[in-house]
Amino acid sequence: MLLISIVPALLIACGEVPSDHLYALWLEDSPTEFHWSRALPHQIYVHGGRPHRLKSFSDIDDDSVHTTTASCHHGARLPEPVMVELRAFYTDQFLFLRMTWEDATRDDRMLDWVYSGGRWQNTGQFEDGFGLLWDAQGAFERFSCSYACHINDFGVNQSSFHATNKMRLAKEETWLDLWNWKASRTARYNFADDRYLDHNGMHGDTPDEIFVANSKASQDPGSRLTPFGEVDQPLYDAERQPVSELNPTPGTRLPGYLVEPPLAGRNDVNAVALHLGGRWQVTLRRALNTNDPRDVVFIPGDMQGVAFGLAMMDHTLYEHYASKTEERLLLLPPQLTDEEVGKSYGMFGY
Repeated sequence: MLLISIVPALLIACGEVPSDHLYALWLEDSPTEFHWSRALPHQIYVHGGRPHRLKSFSDIDDDSVHTTTASCHHGARLPEPVMVELRAFYTDQFLFLRMTWEDATRDDRMLDWVYSGGRWQNTGQFEDGFGLLWDAQGAFERFSCSYACHINDFGVNQSSFHATNKMRLAKEETWLDLWNWKASRTARYNFADDRYLDHNGMHGDTPDEIFVANSKASQDPGSRLTPFGEVDQPLYDAERQPVSELNPTPGTRLPGYLVEPPLAGRNDVNAVALHLGGRWQVTLRRALNTNDPRDVVFIPGDMQGVAFGLAMMDHTLYEHYASKTEERLLLLPPQLTDEEVGKSYGMFGY
């Protein structure tokens, strides 16, 4: 009978399996809720972000500056790390990965608009999200998120963070596969944005822009208005009907961003999200091999596995949490019997 539980105590006791490894077990078909409920999670702690609705960092001293350390952020006296639970299965075709973490606020609106009765006002809200970075080439000896930091022009000044440079790699001729889930912009279409990261920054696996600001000022730079500011207004509703053709009532909401559902290689990662009881749960599915040269390939039985890093966003675009441990995903050989897996990896099944 298939093994679907991992016992952390046994893993540590036997000394054969490092604690920073996530193991995926083979299934004949897609995992059910029974499978997910019986798989004990691998835990990753992410550090250095700003939790929504908690105190700001007004007590951080001026000398606390960003460096490319393993945690990717920031100065002293930062909030407690966030623990993310990961579970994984795979079939002959697909990898399935479920992530859960505590988040008291469901932030799934991104700069959306609300009609006040006389005009449109922007809420100024941001979205939750995460990024999974995969060292698809095995280019880094001990990979962690530190290799993908902002590198330049990032620091802490009193209560303000600043990061004018986007994430990029310092090393040329290398790249990372990036799965980027956004609680507003990608969740509404059940996908995680399939991208890659190199020394020039982040790029979509297909080049077309899929997120368009629903802002008159953004679409008309010559107006010199501040996008999403007090005198700005939306252009369309979610179905692309012009605002001028609407008859809104007070409280009507419109999206801050319009999303073109991705085609080709940018929609390889399916993502289904739930927010229940103060926790996010996101279940990802991707083909083991997409045949896209910018995508990581997952190989059953490869005991080196694939190194990955994790960044978490809580109602922000910048002050994210990041993992600092060297994490690896391994797909256990499907031909192993329960007894063989139990002896080798300290597991038991039902």
